[in-house]
Amino acid sequence: MKSPVVKRSIVVAGHKTSVSLEEAFWNGMKEISGLRNMTLSELVGEIDNNRQQGNLSSAIRLFVLDYFKSRAMAPQPDKVAAQ
Repeated sequence: MKSPVVKRSIVVAGHKTSVSLEEAFWNGMKEISGLRNMTLSELVGEIDNNRQQGNLSSAIRLFVLDYFKSRAMAPQPDKVAAQ
């Protein structure tokens, strides 16, 4: 499955910046921001403030990957009850 890189402008901490991400990562960001009741700009600002190093696009990819990996590894209520 090919997911071309899409460059979008976003406002982070009052400054407009461009971020290049694959469509799958943009979709993941939209899902996460919706679940957290925050805008994409707010979520990207949080990621930007917490990143240790590297560029913003890489930090976003790692954040999205970690978020969905954590969700996948979390115990499922029906599986816990069946044990």
